[in-house]
Amino acid sequence: MSQDSLIQLRNKETGEVYFTRKNKKKVERKIELKKYSAKLRKHVTFKEAKK
Repeated sequence: MSQDSLIQLRNKETGEVYFTRKNKKKVERKIELKKYSAKLRKHVTFKEAKK
């Protein structure tokens, strides 16, 4: 997986990070995904952040 296509998803509360890919040609907005937070032990929103 190329490092150029990776984006960082960060939880504002805990600072946890997930890495994923997005098609930058089709998706212009910032991505928000619900992912599992191990610190909070529940699903929370992770928003796209700068690397």
